[in-house]
Order: sequence, then C-alpha cells, then structure tokens
Amino acid sequence: MNDAIGAIDLPGIKKFKSGKVREVFDLGETFLIVATDRISAFDYILPTLIPHKGKILSKLSVFWFKATSNIIENHFITDNVEEYPAQSKQYKDILAQRSMLVKKAEPIEVECVVRGYISGSAWKDYQATGLVGGKKFENLKQGDKFTSPLFTPATKSHTGHDENITFEQMQTVVDKVDAEFMKNKSIELYNFAHHYALQRNIIIADTKFEFGRVDNKIILIDEIFTPDSSRFWDPNLYKPGGSQASFDKQFVRNYLLSTNWDRNSPPPELPQDIVDKTLQRYQEALKRLT
Repeated sequence: MNDAIGAIDLPGIKKFKSGKVREVFDLGETFLIVATDRISAFDYILPTLIPHKGKILSKLSVFWFKATSNIIENHFITDNVEEYPAQSKQYKDILAQRSMLVKKAEPIEVECVVRGYISGSAWKDYQATGLVGGKKFENLKQGDKFTSPLFTPATKSHTGHDENITFEQMQTVVDKVDAEFMKNKSIELYNFAHHYALQRNIIIADTKFEFGRVDNKIILIDEIFTPDSSRFWDPNLYKPGGSQASFDKQFVRNYLLSTNWDRNSPPPELPQDIVDKTLQRYQEALKRLT
C-alpha cells in the first residue's frame, strides 16, 4: 500500500478545497486538480486506498476532455507538469500522471446525469414510484436500455446525499435557457461516448457531468467518463434483469452491501482482494477505452 496516495499537501501552495477524491490547489490564474487514490461510496470516503486509482481517473478525464472539446468547451488546460506554473514544478514527482491544470470556473450546483440504461438510484426510484426522472415507464427490468438516453439531474450536496430531481425542478435552480443547454450538451456527450466505448467493448450505462461558468460561458468541469462518475459494463456479459458485470466502483458498492455496515456510520476497511479486483477493473476500463 506504500505506493497509494491518500492525502496531498503542497507546502507553499494554497489548497482551495478537498473533495472526496480530488485535492484542488489555487495557483492564482488557474486551479491545479490532483486525484488521490481515495475511493468513496454511498457518500462516504472509505478508509482503504486503491493504489494508482488517481492516475487512472486523471488519464481517462484528460483523454475524454480532449476527445469531446468539439462538443463543448471544458476547463482542461494541460496535464504536462513541465507546462505548470513555476511554484508547482518542485512537486512534479507527486503531480505526474495524477493532476491537471484547469481554468477557474464558478460551479453550477446541479449534477447532470444521463442514463442510457436503468440502474442504481434510478432503479431504486422506479421500484418505488414507477417513475424515472419524473417520467412513467412500464415493465422495466433492472439494467434495461432506454429507447433514448434520459436526462435525470440531481441536486449537489456537499454534506449529505445527492437527491434526484426532475428537469422541471432543475429549471427552478438554474436559468431555463442554461438548463436546456446543459441538458442538450449532456445528452450529446453521452451519445458520443456511448458509441465510442461500445466499439471498444464497454457499455457506458450512465454518467454524470458537472458544469461551470467562465466569463458567462458554460463549460464542462470536474471529471468525465471515469469509473468513478460512470457505470461501465461488459457488453459480452450484459443481461437485463439484475446487476451487471462492471468496470467501475459498483463492485465496491456491491461488496459494502454484502456486509453488515449500516451506511450511516464510518465505513469498514476493504479486504485486499476487493482492493486488487477494483484496481483490475479500473485498469481494464482504461486499457479498453484508450
């Protein structure tokens, strides 16, 4: 576990915020985002690290930011440490492969979720109400593909659980024109990536995006199409009617659900075999996609 990084401080550089997985540093004109090897589930940071996970997340986000920049502008500037501002270069051994320099943006406090298939909280909502994102569906099985991708936003919570909302509810939080723009871009991004990934033997079942404003323009921020922000399924083993073989952190969620942890108290350590198998899944996603 010695090569796993749980916390990152860069003495002399101001830490702007610490997220569940990423540390954000303020370089004046820009932010420096550094991905740790922490993993979260059910809105808790787990006590166990997944070695090299941060590098995989960074590589995938950089790959997708470059691949989708013609769809919408994003915050990515560079991941080449040699091009970073001078004060951060002394930390290049820490920053290499697990960081990116990005534009400063004002986050829009809504998570933009696109679902091509029913799973996760959408499946839970559907079982309880027969609705997904406020729309009624008949006779869906867990894992079923929607005829077209659904936009199902959620409120962003910094303390508790994110809450699924309808698009109509989103329009009370975000300007209607901006909400429409974010919805359309989210679906366009999902369709592009789903088609690309399917050719490389991965189903992107669902994903979430975050947007921000720079000079009154809405751009894509945070991370995109990683195993932390998306469900990646194996198309060779895909079979509606239950949970799917995946290359994402659902594997960790499933393990935690098999324990007696109540999800309202500090989470347990992950056994070594769960750590190893999680890393293998993340590595396989990176290999197939890039």
